[in-house]
Formats: sequence, structure tokens, C-alpha cells
Amino acid sequence: MPVDVSISPFTKELDFEEALAKLLPEHGWAHEVIKNPSEEFLIKNWASILYNNNRDINRLGDFPLTDSEMQQIITQVDALQNPYEVNKFINGGLVKIKRDNEKDKTNYGNEVYLKIFDPKEIRAGQSVYQIVRQPRFETKHPLGTTRRGDVMLLINGMPVIHIELKRSGVDVTQAVNQIKKYAHEGIFSHGIFSLVQIFVAMTPEKTLYFANPGKSENFSPSFYFHWADYNNDEVYDWKRIGANLLSIPMAHQMIGYYTIADDKDETLKVLRSYQYHAVNKIWERVHEINWDDHQHRGGFIWHTTGSGKTMTSFKSAQLIAKANDADKVVFLLDRIELSTQSADEYRGFANADDNVLDTDDTRNLIRVLESDEKDECLIVTSIQKMSRINGDNNVPQSTIERINSKRVIFIIDECHRSVTGSGKESGSGMLLKIKNTFPRAVLFGFTGTPIFPENARGEMTTEVIFGDMLHKYTLANGIPDGNVLGFDLYREDTFQQHEIREAVALRAVDAESFEEIKDNKEKVDIYNKWMQEKEMIKVEDEAKSLYQTENHHIAVMQKIVEERPRLSRNGKFHAILATKNIPEAIEYYHLFKQHYPEYNVTAIFDDSIDNNGGGEYKEDAILEMLDDYNKKFNTTFQQSTYAKYKKDVAKRLAHKKPYQNLEKEKQLDLLIVVTQMLTGYDSKWVNTLYVDKLMQYVDIIQAFSRTNRLFGPEKPFGIIKYFTRPERMKKNIDDALELYVDRPLSVFTDKLEANLESINQSFKAIDALFNAEGIEYYATLPKAEASKKKFAKEFCQMTKRIEASKMQGFVWEKLEYEFQHTSGWVTVKVELDEQTYKILLQRYRELFAGTGGEGGDSEDDVYHLEAYITETGAGTIDAEYINDKFIKFIKNLYTTGPGSELVKKTQRELHSAFASLSQRDQRTAQRILHDIESGDLRICKDKTIYDYILDYQKRECDQQVYTLAEATGLNISMLKDLISKDTTAENINEQGRFDELIKTLDKVKSVDFLKKVTGQDVPKRFVITNISSIVRRFILDPSDRAKIIYAYQNAASVLDVNIPDEIPEEEEKPETSEQKKKREEENKLPIEEMKERLREITKRDLRKIPNMPLTQDVVEGFFKILTISTIPSVDGVGLDLYKAIEELFGRKKVSIIDKHVDSGVLSIKFEVFLKKIYYMIHNEEIQPSGDKNKVTLATCIFAFDCLKKLRYSALESEKKISEYLSIIRNNRNTSDGNGAHGSYLLTEEQLDENIKAFSTLYLYVTGMCYNAIKAKYDI
Repeated sequence: MPVDVSISPFTKELDFEEALAKLLPEHGWAHEVIKNPSEEFLIKNWASILYNNNRDINRLGDFPLTDSEMQQIITQVDALQNPYEVNKFINGGLVKIKRDNEKDKTNYGNEVYLKIFDPKEIRAGQSVYQIVRQPRFETKHPLGTTRRGDVMLLINGMPVIHIELKRSGVDVTQAVNQIKKYAHEGIFSHGIFSLVQIFVAMTPEKTLYFANPGKSENFSPSFYFHWADYNNDEVYDWKRIGANLLSIPMAHQMIGYYTIADDKDETLKVLRSYQYHAVNKIWERVHEINWDDHQHRGGFIWHTTGSGKTMTSFKSAQLIAKANDADKVVFLLDRIELSTQSADEYRGFANADDNVLDTDDTRNLIRVLESDEKDECLIVTSIQKMSRINGDNNVPQSTIERINSKRVIFIIDECHRSVTGSGKESGSGMLLKIKNTFPRAVLFGFTGTPIFPENARGEMTTEVIFGDMLHKYTLANGIPDGNVLGFDLYREDTFQQHEIREAVALRAVDAESFEEIKDNKEKVDIYNKWMQEKEMIKVEDEAKSLYQTENHHIAVMQKIVEERPRLSRNGKFHAILATKNIPEAIEYYHLFKQHYPEYNVTAIFDDSIDNNGGGEYKEDAILEMLDDYNKKFNTTFQQSTYAKYKKDVAKRLAHKKPYQNLEKEKQLDLLIVVTQMLTGYDSKWVNTLYVDKLMQYVDIIQAFSRTNRLFGPEKPFGIIKYFTRPERMKKNIDDALELYVDRPLSVFTDKLEANLESINQSFKAIDALFNAEGIEYYATLPKAEASKKKFAKEFCQMTKRIEASKMQGFVWEKLEYEFQHTSGWVTVKVELDEQTYKILLQRYRELFAGTGGEGGDSEDDVYHLEAYITETGAGTIDAEYINDKFIKFIKNLYTTGPGSELVKKTQRELHSAFASLSQRDQRTAQRILHDIESGDLRICKDKTIYDYILDYQKRECDQQVYTLAEATGLNISMLKDLISKDTTAENINEQGRFDELIKTLDKVKSVDFLKKVTGQDVPKRFVITNISSIVRRFILDPSDRAKIIYAYQNAASVLDVNIPDEIPEEEEKPETSEQKKKREEENKLPIEEMKERLREITKRDLRKIPNMPLTQDVVEGFFKILTISTIPSVDGVGLDLYKAIEELFGRKKVSIIDKHVDSGVLSIKFEVFLKKIYYMIHNEEIQPSGDKNKVTLATCIFAFDCLKKLRYSALESEKKISEYLSIIRNNRNTSDGNGAHGSYLLTEEQLDENIKAFSTLYLYVTGMCYNAIKAKYDI
């Protein structure tokens, strides 16, 4: 936004509000400002104005409206379903009531009609203009919090404009979000506030206005408009906004004239500023007309395609007709089949008292043109029909004279077509007939592509036929304004340039190959000129036939099919293929049908059949297409109803009635055309145009613009791909943009490379914000408000670039992309991955949680927030990814123990993954890790980190519920029931369930509870009201739940006063090194006691083994073996095993983690222990067996007779030892190759069993080898 030093900043919202309220009376509004009124007050104010404006004896006379009569009106208002119906109500002008004021003897018991609004009474008549500051809003739920708006503007007592203000430095989207929040709370959906027609979001430096969209989910940034002057320069200064957009007469006209209740989708629309300027200019011109001077040329409007010309032209016609400035206003369309489409459009825009006539034939057209009926003023017809009304077609001169005697205005849509062509049946020829037949009529033209001398055929230009340009709004205005989309343009080469040159060069020398002419110098020179010297554009001109071959057509088809899943967003959007001629369109249709029958493809072209040859081929193709279409879509079109088929295709492609909610299999994937549907056809569902033909000037801009209608974030631009003669087409595109766009480069969106670089720039800016505050893994929002504001803006920008990049081929699975430049290849690496984006998305969501307001100044509402980003990203946190990191951490913790480098590494990864959780979930997850490390939480099979989080939060919630119930006497079961269900602000009191809960309160307890929570004594008569509000918050919001309990349990804390956003956890004081050492020493057992515990756990299994020495001797021998030196490769096992045995048997208390870690050590070190025993007995190492080159656990087992025999032993005692050996072997055979990794899901009882098994196995081997070892070593 440009910096305007002349705009005085406001540091406080209230100061801005006061300044605006002082400014508006200078521009037509009443000086007396209504401050802080309730809805009841405003209804009485409306009643008073209605009384003053309806004092005639047949209405109210001298008897004011009673409360019940006013309630009749409010009841009618409440019955209106949406802003569309409200607009019809207001502009209907009257409201009906049945008089019940007995003092009114004349009208008592009768129905009377009261005047509520007259669009024509601007600053005149009975119109009353009032300013309201800080109106009080009651939410639709009786227990909701009262809110205060900023400014409302009332016309005749009706609040028709609501203004939400924010101070300087706050992003204007925050004002929009505040309005949206009010809408979500139901403030504008009932009562007098539902009469609001226009919302204005305003800071001193920026203003957006938009029609009331109704429900909060209907709010869309695509339809938030800024106000601009006649030259399309945005107005930033709030004072100029107050003096223009919000002034009287403008505000009155916006409600009465420049809003449109659109029947097509039952939405309320408001004109953009450029539409207003165009309508106003036409209206001014009509006022100046001298109907008898035969000056046909009213002027023309140049508004870019997709900018709403149809609405603008209709509003122009409607206002001319309502002002009685013309007897007939005729919309002339250049295509018969578009006549019905536009008639439907115009009818959708019309008010109840407008009658838009669509003439079926010329006879009917003549009838309505002759008619003197006031309601037969607005007419839609085609230029073809209108041109037939003349003497040459046997229309009586008297009829022509009767029509000529009227004041007739022709409004020609797509008027560039009425300038091109030659001959009687061309657009210009037909328009000339009309002008000659009706010399008094005045012509106005609307076009997105005027004909200028540069592209005129002959001397005919738009200005020559229609007169001067009344208003201009080009692509260069529309794209930056966000009123139409930019283009993502691609050149697609189906042939290499070398191939094209060679084909043309060989044709020039009449040869099949260079070999044929290599000895002919003259031909070689010609050949080389085409291969090296001729400009490529001229080469292409000679290679036209290449682009008519089947190879070319198949390459185009395959390109379309290859890209459709991505470009169509998996079938959501549709594409058009523009071909050179009808035979080529038919060929493409057959290719798709043959190769990709699953695609829904059809074609539209001129269906006239002549007898000059080729007619049968065309007719057969039409019949085939109709048959295929009927079978696919269950329709019954025939050749005779081809025009209806075309209309059906147009509606299906635009998702218009009856095709608003089509399943994907009933939608069209691709429409093949020649010229039709490339001009004047609107569908926001078309996002891609494939061009396989040469186009120029008008045709280029018109065709490209089929893709640039606004849709939403999923359609960031229109996609254009051109194939035929790309060098020539590129020049034609450049020429067209040079003519029609002030700044040609501004119409194109950035390419993938630029988008990826912008993503990186935004991410680096975001990363710096978090790093500056030392926030790891982006786990929390920055504290500094400036940083939050910067983050919000950069994240919005980054997200839009990411969405655009996805349409251009970017996928998260690939983060490096190469781009070719003239100097070589450039690699761009995306600096963030998908998980990091999801984490940042979660932080962005948290900005929303911190916003809101109830009027007045709010220091929090400073962020650039766009709700669609959070809504689109909802549910994207990768649960599987986080749980994988959680499991990996647990495995490493149970393998290597806390504090190991491996655990630290996986802990860092896990904390990074946790960052994508909400702040509340993050805190819970950290508590879970703490409990796992302390041994207070045991891992269960089939439970994920999310299950643990839910368990913990449920326990926390249960404790909070118990505390509240104990403190207030509330029925705990009823309270739990309300919290456990999907309770919302809308359904909290369904069937009176909340009221029933409140009835269970203990008032004595509640008084004490309120004093602790609010910090003040609450009078008994207010206890129910106050406690109801707190309990409602407790039920609906977990963060409020925690704050309420915290305030209750902490005497120094007061709810909504000094409680931190994040409730502090009870922190355990970190253990000092001295404390840790003391704790460990106290937990140690003497060595002899450790040995005794080991003996006790193993003796039962060992004493029954034949030839087993005394268990006591075996234990002593085992510990001595651990200390005996042999060879380096096995001696290290002694220390590992001693440490494990000491921690398992030499401690008073053994943690679950130590059991996991040390049982794992016993499992994996058994192989090394066997190697050491073998060396001690045989004085050599175990050798690989058979053809293996590696010693394995199995090799070691088979090296010991005492182990080898266990498998087949019949003794029960040895069978038990065999089972223990199997446990070790099975642990070693896990996919991780590490027994401890397989044990993380074991219960403590299972771990104890394993420890017993492993310990017994070590002592069994020691005992069975005891005598052999004792013979060589002192054990």
C-alpha cells in the first residue's frame, strides 16, 4: 500500500471512531449521534421514524405504532432468510401491518402499508440519515456475551451499513474478521441488525466494503472491494472515503441503486467502484440526450472481460428505466444462443418490479417494442432478430414509425463484435441496419476489447460506431485489484525447432532427405538458409501443415491428459480446447474417444450443414456427439435440438441450474470449440484454456479471459497453453497485450521458479522471527506483537505462493527444482518441508484464537488473518508422522536409557514434530514424556501419542469438572454430559439442558466460588447470571476451563484480569548433582545382597539341572568371569553385564526404563558372553560354521554342548532353560535386530520374566562350564 503522509494516524480506535462520527455530518448525515443503543432502543427509533413518514390518514394518521404493531414488522424481518431477501424487502419500499391501535378508528383492524424506503428520495422527501456509535449486540444465545459494534449508519431508522474500525497499524483484514465473528455469532441474522446490507472494514489508511454475505462461511476475500476514483486509483484516506463512499447521496444510492439481489444464487451483491463510475457516466449521458438530433452515439464502456460487465449494463438499463429516461432499453447480444443466457442473468439481477423480457422471435420482439406498457421496458434480444425489423423483411412502415417515436436505447454487449466483419450479415452490417431503421435510438456499447485503428478492418472502430469512451477498466486494473485473475501462460512445443526447420528446408528443395541434395550447391544454400538464417517465425509460417498432422494432435491430447489431474485439482475445474476449424475439432473428439474414453469430452461448433461437400462428415459427427452425450449424461438431445444441447453444455460447464451440485462423473472434463464459447461465456469453473490455433488481438484477450473468473484460493490464476506455431502466437500475444493492457507484464502470474524463491524469502523472514526469540522448532508464537504481525503477513503470502506452485507442478515430496536460463541451469531448493509448514500453520491458527473484541481498542487485533487458510488446512497435522517419532523415541529410551546421545537426537526430532500440535496438546505431550522418563507412565500396545494426549486431557478435564461441581454444587453427571458431547454456543441449551444444569447450583457455595474467581462480592440477585456466564465458558472452551479453575484455586488470581494465557504448570525443582548422588547411594544395595537376589531368582531353575554346582558357587564364578582378561574383542562384555546386573539386582527400586534398558543389554550381550566363555575354555575363538563367513548367535550356541542339547532334552528342568534360550533368540530376530527394540511394549511383569530368564541362562552356562573354567582360572 502506498504511504500517504497526508493521512493522520490514529493510535486509538476510539479516537478514529469519534473523528469519523464528526466527519459524516459534513456529508449529509444527521449531527445528533446515537450512542451505545440497545436493539430495543433502535427498534423504537425505527418505529418513531415510520410514524413520522406515514402520517396520512390511510396509514397511521395521528396514532403511533404500538409495540405489537412494531413486533409485526420485526417478525416479518426475522422471517427473511438471508440478505438477498432483506434487500428485496427494503427496496420493496413498503411493509404491511394490521392496525391494532384502538385509537385509530379509521384503520383499526385493517391492513395498512407503511413506507419504509424510497431509492429516489435522496436528501429529500422523508429520508432520515442517522449515525450510531457502539450499538450493543446481543448474541443469538441468551447466555452469550454482549458485544459492541463501532459505527452503524441508519436510513429511515434501518441499520443498512455497518462499519468496523481499527486503528492505524492494524491490518484491515482484522476489521473484516471482526465482522465475520459477529456474523458467526448470529448478530446480523435476526432482529433489526439483520437489515444490514453493506459492511465496511476500515482503518485510517485502508478501506474494504462488501455486500452482507449472510452466514460467516460465505465470507470471501474475493468479494471485498476497495473504493477507487474515476481513474481507478484506490482511495486510501478515510476522510475521502467518508466524503465519497459513505456520504449522502452515495450511501443512499448504494442501498437503493447499487446493490443487487441476485436471483440466480440468492446472494446480495454490490457494485465495485469502477462499475459505479460506468453506470453513473451512462446515466449522466442519457440525461443529456436530445432525442430529436439523431445523434446515435451514446458512448462505450471498456471494462475488461470477467469484471462484471453484464451486471454493470443491467444496472445502467434498470436505472434509466426507473428514472423514466427512456421508453425502451434493449440489450442486444451478438449470439442467439447467448440471448437466453443473458436474459437469465438480467432476470436474476432484477427487482420484483422489473420485468426483463426475452423475445422468442421477431414477431414477439416487435410487439414489445410497440407496447406502451410500463413493465415492458427492459428487453433482451439478439442483434440478428433486431436487424430483421425493417421494410426488407416486410415489417410495415407504420410499425417502424411507432417504434421510432419512442425513446429507445440500445445497449450492445460484447460490442467489439458489432464493429468487425463486412457484409450485411456481419456484426457491423446488422448494426448499421438497426441504426438506419431507428435513427432516434441511442447506442451504448460494452466491451472488454474495443476495436482500435491498429486492429480495425477498414475504418470501423468502436469509437466511430459508439462514440467516446465513457469509462475504462482494463486487465491492468482488474488483476492487481483482485477482480479478475492473472494468467499463467505456457508455450508448448510439439515439435523441436530443428525438426520444423528441417521439414520446411526439405520441402523448399523438394527432397525427402539431405542426402538427396548434398551435392547440389544451389539447393544446399537454400536448405541452409531455412536451417540457419531464416527467423523462426517465418519458418513456422511455412510449416502450417505440421500442426495439422495426427502426430501434433496426439501430442496435444497427451499433454492435456498428463496434466489434467493436477491442473483440474482432481476434476474440480474444467478445460476448453480451442481448435483451428470444425474438422480438427471433430478429429480431437475422436482421438479422445478412442484413447481416453473415460474422459468426459464433448464439442460445440456451428451446426449449419451446407451442400458444398463435407456436410455429411460434419452431420455424422454431430449425431455421434449427441448420442455419446445423451448416453453419458442421460439426456435426449437430437439434431433438431442442437441449440438446447449447446445451452446444456454451457450450464453444465458453469455448474448452473440444474447442475449446481454435480457428481464428478457427470461433469465435463474438456470442451472442444472452434470459435463459440470463447467470447461472452462465463464460468468460474473453467481454469485452463488449451489453444491449438492462431489468434490475434480481440480473440486472444477474449479467449484467455474465459479462465480468469474469480473462484477462491484453489484457483490462483487462469492457465493458458498454446501449441500451434508458438513463435507466431507469442508475437500475436505480445501485440494484443501491447494494445489492450497498459502494463502487459502485469497480467501474468509468476512462474514456478519465482514462486519458489518467494516461498523461501517468506520462510527465511519467518525463521528469523522465531530465531530472534530463541524459539526452537517453531513450537510457540513469538511474544513480540510486531513479530506476530510480520509472521501473519509472511505466512499468508507464503501460503498463496505454495498453492500457486502446486498448480505449476510443485509437490512436497520433491524440494529441489531445476530451471533453464540462457546462461545455464539454475537449481532452487525449497527451504521448508511439509512438516515445517504444518507446524507454522498451527501457529497461524493460534493467532485466530487470540483475536476478537467487543468494540473499543484492542491491542491484539493487528494481524493479517485470512480464515480460508486455517479452514483449508484443518486436519492436516500428520498423526502418523508424529506417532512414528514418538515410537522411535520410546525405543531409543528403552534401549540406551535417558541422557544418551541417541535419545537426545530422537527427543529433538519429537519436539520438532510436537510443534505442529496446538499449544495445549504440546503441553500435554511434554507431560507425557516426563511421565514416561520418570516411569510413571507405562506404554500400552496399540495406543498412539494422540491416545495418551486424549487420556491425559480427559483426566485433567474430569478433575476440573469435579472441582467445579464441588465448588458450586452443580450436578456432576449433567456437567460431564454437556462437556463430553459436541456442545457449541448454538446448541448448548438444546431442550433446556443448560438451564436444567444451572438449576442444580448451590447458591451458598456459588457465592463463595464467584468471590474467589472474580475477586469481588457478587450480590445474591446476580449470582445466577454471573455463574451461568462462567459455567458456559467452562463448557465451551478448554482454555477458559483451565483459567476458571486456576482463578478459583489461586487467591492472587482473578479471572479475565491477571491470569496468563498459558496456565503455568507446577514445575518440579531440578535435582542437584548432590541430591542425585545421595538418592543413588541410598538406593544401592551391598554387593553381597545383590548376589543373593540374583541367586534367589535363579536357584529354582538351576538346582534341578544335572551336574550343576551350587548356585552360590555359580554366582561367585559368574562375577569373577566378568573381571578376567582374555582378548579385547570380548573383554568389554564384563563391564556391560556387571552394570546391567548391578542396576537390576543391586538397587532397592528399579525403574521401568532401567528394566527395559538392562534386559536389552542381557539379551544382546549373550552372544559375546558365550564367545568369552569359549575362549576361556579352548583358548581360541569360535569359528564360523559351514560356508558362513560370520560367527552368529546360532554358531555360538552350537559351540556349547550344554546349549545344543537343550532343544531335544526330555528333562523338564532343561526344557525350561530351552524356553529361556528361545526368548533370547527371538528377541535377536526382530526387524530391528535388537531385542530391546522389540521389548518396548512389554509390561513390567513380562520384563521381570525376561530378566529372570536371561539371568538364569547366563548362570546356566557358567554352571555347566564351571569345572572347565575352574581348571584354568581362579574362580
